[in-house]
Order: sequence, then C-alpha cells, then structure tokens
Amino acid sequence: MATTTAFYTGLSGLAANSRTIEVVGNNIANANTTAFKSSRVSFSNMFGRTLSIGTPPGDTTGGTNPSQVGFGVRVAGTQRQMGGGAISPTGDGRDLAIDGNGFFMVERGGQVGYTRAGGFRQNSEGDLTTVTGERLLGYSVDSEYNIQRGTLGGISIPIGELTIAEATTLTRFSGNLNAGGSASTRGSEVTLGASEIAGFSLVAGATVPASGSNLLETTSLVVEIEDPAAPGSGTPLFSAGQSLEVRGAQRGGTTLPPSSLQIESTTTVQEIMDFLTRAMGLHDTGGGNPDGGTPGVTLDPATGVMTIVGNTGSANAIRIDASDLRVLSAEGGLVSTPFVPSVVHEADGESVRTAFIVYDSLGAPVQVEVMFALESKGDLGTRWRYYVDSRDGAGGDVRVATGTVDFDTNGRLLTTAPIGVTVDRSGTGAAPALSFEIDLQDEAGEVTALSGSGSAVAAVYRDGSPIGTLADFGIGADGVVTGVFTNGLTRPLAQVALATFRNSEGLVDLGNNIYVVGANSGPAVEALPGELGAGVIVSGALELSNVDLGQEFITMILASTGYSASSRVVRTADDLIQQLLLIGR
Repeated sequence: MATTTAFYTGLSGLAANSRTIEVVGNNIANANTTAFKSSRVSFSNMFGRTLSIGTPPGDTTGGTNPSQVGFGVRVAGTQRQMGGGAISPTGDGRDLAIDGNGFFMVERGGQVGYTRAGGFRQNSEGDLTTVTGERLLGYSVDSEYNIQRGTLGGISIPIGELTIAEATTLTRFSGNLNAGGSASTRGSEVTLGASEIAGFSLVAGATVPASGSNLLETTSLVVEIEDPAAPGSGTPLFSAGQSLEVRGAQRGGTTLPPSSLQIESTTTVQEIMDFLTRAMGLHDTGGGNPDGGTPGVTLDPATGVMTIVGNTGSANAIRIDASDLRVLSAEGGLVSTPFVPSVVHEADGESVRTAFIVYDSLGAPVQVEVMFALESKGDLGTRWRYYVDSRDGAGGDVRVATGTVDFDTNGRLLTTAPIGVTVDRSGTGAAPALSFEIDLQDEAGEVTALSGSGSAVAAVYRDGSPIGTLADFGIGADGVVTGVFTNGLTRPLAQVALATFRNSEGLVDLGNNIYVVGANSGPAVEALPGELGAGVIVSGALELSNVDLGQEFITMILASTGYSASSRVVRTADDLIQQLLLIGR
C-alpha cells in the first residue's frame, strides 16, 4: 500500500535530520576547542520505484516524462571543514599556531599523529608535548648547532640545564695613537749582580770552568756559582732541588705573573737567562733597539753580571727589586735573594697599554694585554710596534706576539690585515691553541695615528663567551627553536617540522585533536614551515575552532523543522490506515 511506503519515507527523513542534529550538536559543543574542525552532513535522495520511464514525442502526441516515486532521503556522508580558524594571541611562546596549511607531527608510543592544536608544554625531561602527552616532532641540531634535517625526533628544551661556551675568534680596537709623541729609542736596562759593583763567579774546581779570565759563562752550571757572601770558600750559591722564583716584578706598571724555574744539577746559566727572558716577557723583535741594545738577558762573562734589556716604549718599562728574585727551598721556604738589580736607564718613547678579556673553548676567561710603541716617524707616516702578552698562557711565558703596523701621513691605517694572535692553553682542558684576530679597522671606524694629548686605545668588540645556561627560548615563523643563554649567546636548538596531505579531509579523527593517516588522505609529506605548501608558525598564539555558531543554529533550525515535517508524514500515514480500518467495521 502507498501508505506503508510513506511510513518508511518519513522514517528516512527522521533518521537523516536526526543525524544532522547530532553533527550540529558536536560542532556547537566544540565551538571553543582549540583548532577544532567543524563537520556538515550531506543528504542524497533515494529512488525506490519507476512507474514509467517516459515516452518520446510522436507525430500526433507529445512525449511524457518519467514517472518515479522516491523512498525518502539518506545520509550521503559527513564532510569535515578543514579551513583555518582565527589565530588568537596567548603571550606564551610555547603556544604555536599554523597560519596556512599543514599539521604538527606528534608521537606517542611509536605512533605518529597529526594535529593543529599547538598548546605545547614541557615535560619533566624538557620535551615539548601536547596536553595529552604526545611529543612534538622536529629536527635536532649537531654539536655545532647546525640543524640536521632528515630524522624526526622529539624537541627538547632543557631550560636551566643546557650550557654553552664559545671561544673568541675576533676582537676590534678603536682609539688613537699619539703621532705627536717621541719615537722610542731604547728599552729599560737593568743589571743583575752579586752586589751593586760585582758579579758572580764560579767555585774553585768547577766541573765546567770558565775559560781564560772569564768569571762566569753561559754554559756554567748554576750549582757551581759561588756564594758571594763567602768568597773563596767554595760554597755554592744554589743547590739542586731549589727553585728560582720571580714574583712582584713589574713591566709598564703592571705586575708580572709569578714564575719559577726548578734548579737541577745540570741547570746552566743560559737556562737561568732564558727563564728570566720569559718571566719578564721580553719579546724578540728580530733586531736590536735603536740604541743598540737587544731585548733579552745577556751575560758579561768577564764580570759575571747579567743584564736585562727590555723592549722599547715607556709602557714596557721594567721595575724589579732584589726581593722579586728569590731562591726557594724544595719545601717552598725562602733561602735567599741573591740578585742585586741596578737600573742603568729607563725605557722611553710614546706608548700605550690596554688589557681585555677573551675566552677559550671552555669559556674560561683569558686576560690579554696589548701595547703599542711609536717605533719611527718618516715622510710616509709613522710605524708602531705592538706587543701582545697573556698571563694565562701555558708554561709561564707571557709573550704571545709582536709586529708592526704602519699609518700614513693622514693618520690612516696602512696595515689593514688583522693581527693574528694564538695563546697557548695546553694543559687546561680547553683546545690547546686559542687563536683569534685583533682587527684595527672595520666598517664603523679604525685606530688612527694623529697628534694628540696622549695615546688611548681599547677593545670595543669581542666575540666568544663564558659559560652560560639556557634561560629562555623562542620559536620563529620558520619553526626554528632559538635558545637564549645567560651569557648572551643565542643558538638554534631544534626546528619544528610540519606535515601536509593531498586530501586533509581524508584524515581519521582519533579524538584529543589528533588525526592519523586515512585511506583517502594520501601519505604525509614532511616539510619545513613555509615550504612545500606548508604554512608558517605563529608563536605565542593558538588557532581557534572554525565553528560558525550562526550557521550551526540555522542548520539546527532547518534540521528540527525537517524532523518535525517527517514526523507529520508518519502521522498522516497512520491516520490514513486508521481510516481504512474504519471502512471494514
């Protein structure tokens, strides 16, 4: 009967509109769910009977259309709306939104999922995770903080744990060297004798005797030098096991670092002289000073007197007292102060000294001193000699480098190549060679050599850094996670990766804002933010739900009206059956 068919037709309408209300209810319930994607129901009609397929027009009659009676409506399917929701700022850098296509890749229990909800937080191990515990995936960095694309892994940001230090590679100087000062003519000259008028001599019967009338020679053994307080007694001034210490001596007004030499039975006078040359920081300039003196320590064998000749420039002036040269016992106790210094003359010439700090590969501070001395003036300009020292070098040798730089008649720098410096850090645990450059010019300016009231230079820039701890981080539009350390350094820590799909509506929703690959989604394509169709990342923001409440209310009203109308069809069919039953009474 026709009324029986009407029952099922009305029932299909009830079922279809009921499904619509279910979907609308789910959309409305998730109106405030982060990055939620709304769905809609699509209907399709059902044809049940074809009474006539129609007839074509004839010569005397017109054609007829098909005569068909449908059996109602069915739900063709649901369609997810994958359009982006509004991006809302949160102020928390761990919150991420995607402006454009793509999904964050997350992992839990070895299964990779995909989400647009970027409310990530750090777990106890520093990994960025979703609210439900899935780890955010991306690319890590190597030991040099270069991002390594290829293998996905968790993104870890160990605030307060990760440390970093960086060795210095470049320093820049600024200032002026006073070209109006006097050129250097000599360095300091200090004699070291057994007294103010006499030098040292050997004990009688020394195994390495001096030749001719000489009292002492560079090859003489230190333990065979006679004690000047007991002449002719054969009593040696030094004994094996003792040490000679330099402590408190000054150069250019700066106290030199302590240095010592162990005295053995085979130690020679030359070794003492070499030790004093190192301890006093006397640079070998490859030639003599203008007055004929040669920087270093020499011996007059005829008198047994040692002479210290310093480098030129008043900033290289040597000051040494008798108490600064001490002989210590094997236990470290004071034995004697055998040398009597006498100043012959002081260093002269325009000069300036400056100190600054650089850092080795472990982040340890290394003090460096640079001194410039006016070496000569001419028709082509001025020439200055630089001396680079470091009290933190290995082996107790403060000397690092020396050389010259030239300026033209306008005071402009002619020697444009940076000064190469290498400080020996052997035995410290750091890289054994701390190499960096001293640049006397850059885009912002240069060291000049103009006439002035005095020379003044300083290090105005230095890279490298002491040890620092990761204090904060930020995530850029390209997904790069940049760490900020307490020492001022910033370094990439990781990079967030995204995934795109040919048909993102084909993903399967697992709940908790997580999708997995579906049969019709196509495989995931890994991409960096901003590449291969993937959107860019907005840090400190979240994507809102794309549910349109106004549209949902309208759809709900229409579904409710359709449901009511379908119920009236069922009721009307029931009334017709009741009327039919009355006829049979």
